[in-house]
Amino acid sequence: MNFNISLTSELLLALMILAGAASYQFYKGRKLNLQLMDYYLRSIEEVVKPKDKDYVWLGGYIGFRAQYKIERDNLRKFEYTLTLLPRHSLLYFPISLLTSRHDKLFIVARPYSTIKREAHIIQKGYYRLRPNIENEPLLQRDEVEVNGKKYELLFEKRRDAELLREFLAGFQKVGNVKHVSLTPSTNVFYVFMKPDIDTIRGDVEHVVNFVNEKLKENPFSS
Repeated sequence: MNFNISLTSELLLALMILAGAASYQFYKGRKLNLQLMDYYLRSIEEVVKPKDKDYVWLGGYIGFRAQYKIERDNLRKFEYTLTLLPRHSLLYFPISLLTSRHDKLFIVARPYSTIKREAHIIQKGYYRLRPNIENEPLLQRDEVEVNGKKYELLFEKRRDAELLREFLAGFQKVGNVKHVSLTPSTNVFYVFMKPDIDTIRGDVEHVVNFVNEKLKENPFSS
């Protein structure tokens, strides 16, 4: 009898400690994610200076999707999706470190110029499941090393691949960039990367400058 009472007391104590830890993690993680969302949003807007903007909340405290109308230089629209690790969840956060690994920023830039050839540069070994690339069997392949990180190139013409390699090398933290592509079917320039509060402004400026300068010259159209 005494054994059962002792066991029940220990179980209740453990549950109380777990509940307290979960509550603390929720408020602490929620605050951090909200701060990150606010910082990234303000930093990106300061760079792209949108004429009009629209946001879609992704639910909970995991991020949002933004659509900006730019209509300046060669950049017609700038869209991005920010997804954050569930820092507010004591139980799911450790799992997400294994599955998602890090916060993610997906950028889609829509230029006025026309992209007529496809090209990709992908961090080697990053994807567990390879992304679906519609014309992959038709693309040439190569591998390069940029700042100590290995990347796979897929391209129609060599000069396109070299241009993406130069673009990648222009990031302050190259290893944060996982996938860059130019896609004719949707006429978009795509960048998938791990966001970093120390470099976000410079990273977004680098993307915008590439669209306004390199894509404006339109080397992919001939």
